Amino acid sequence: MARTGSADLPLHGGSVPRWLADRMTALGSVLTQAIVLEYGRDEFLRRVAHPFWFQSLGCVMGMDWHSSGITTSVIGALKRGLTPIADELGIYVCGGRGRHSRKTPEELAYVGERTGLDGAKLAADSRLVAKVDGACVQDGFELYLHGFFVTKEGRWTVVQQGMNGNRKLARRYHWLSQGLESFVEEPHAAIEGEPVGEIVNLVDARARRVRSAQVELIKEGPDRIMAELARIEEHAPRARKEKETAQAVLPFPGTAETHAARAAAADLGATARSPYMRLPMRHHMTSRDVVMRRLHAALAAAHERGPVDFTDVLATPGVGARTLLSLALVAEVVHGTPSRFSDPARYSLAHGGKDGHPYPVPLKVYDETIRVMKRAVDAARIGRSDRLFAIRRLDDEARKIERSAKDLEGPRFDEFLDGERTRSHEYGGKTVFGDAAAPTRSGKLAG
Repeated sequence: MARTGSADLPLHGGSVPRWLADRMTALGSVLTQAIVLEYGRDEFLRRVAHPFWFQSLGCVMGMDWHSSGITTSVIGALKRGLTPIADELGIYVCGGRGRHSRKTPEELAYVGERTGLDGAKLAADSRLVAKVDGACVQDGFELYLHGFFVTKEGRWTVVQQGMNGNRKLARRYHWLSQGLESFVEEPHAAIEGEPVGEIVNLVDARARRVRSAQVELIKEGPDRIMAELARIEEHAPRARKEKETAQAVLPFPGTAETHAARAAAADLGATARSPYMRLPMRHHMTSRDVVMRRLHAALAAAHERGPVDFTDVLATPGVGARTLLSLALVAEVVHGTPSRFSDPARYSLAHGGKDGHPYPVPLKVYDETIRVMKRAVDAARIGRSDRLFAIRRLDDEARKIERSAKDLEGPRFDEFLDGERTRSHEYGGKTVFGDAAAPTRSGKLAG
């Protein structure tokens, strides 16, 4: 078993409005079904276990592109959307935030009853993963969310998140079950992030003697523990100096750019060092957050492949050029290779963000995306895969264009955003602050 990656995110409060939560539930369900139909349950687990893909999924769902709230809202949406079809799909989502996380053992016991899996063993694994990141790895973040994804074959992924209130940061941890050997010695592929104070890693191989000493102290009782504490206090200055060279600490090498580049070249869930993602505190999005060549390729694919594939297969009233762009980005979330998720902010250009960044959520486009994907998945389940294939062609075309075209042309990032904001009211644009307004005569947006 290995932790497959981590992410540091700005800590945001607030809640997801019902109009978005319902759509996230519908889109999350249909995207999961598409992935399972095309690639299987194990591939879905591997993707959830990758921090860049998980963030991209939250962005394409219309959540705030850089917020810690993506973790809670995505897990909640997937749980709501997949629970009614869990037995058929073979994927169960347990846990969640706060009180929901504490129900994980009970929910896993239920999964065991439904599938014949050892629910008690799954619950024990869940608790151990939480203990490792919450107690054995002391990095300044207190866990408050624990999501457990398990298939009917018994393989699982855990996504959990911790909070550092002083720094207003959240850290998300991703785990993938594979080749489990030990929970207490080197269970992580790597743990990366910006250091916050003193960091202790008791599951490091170099901490083996520390773990053994702890067990012996517990066996000998409280008197021995108190005696050792007194001795430590007496020799504290010397102990601190020795600890600087002897204590097992977490590695924090490189920069966010280095990690993003490494993640872009790595396979999902199989990195030499697990990918680390760090997103900025600012709300507004800039061209630096997006690989423009990929955006232009998606725009070109929607323009070129759309008329070819969707005329006979998917084209119905309402599926216009704007919906095709969203479908191109959705297709990438379903079919894209790992390197394409190094700029997760780009996927928020499909359906905007609830706080208005990069622009209001276009409800009409969002609903068309859900409808088209649902029709494609429903058809594939009865053996008609032509509609899912048409959606895959959008992703294939975008990658083909990106590889073959030396100089991709397209709108500048600011121009693209200005166009989306100007037309937002036509698409049923909405944020947590209200409906998008039409531009005034001066060209400025009202309000």
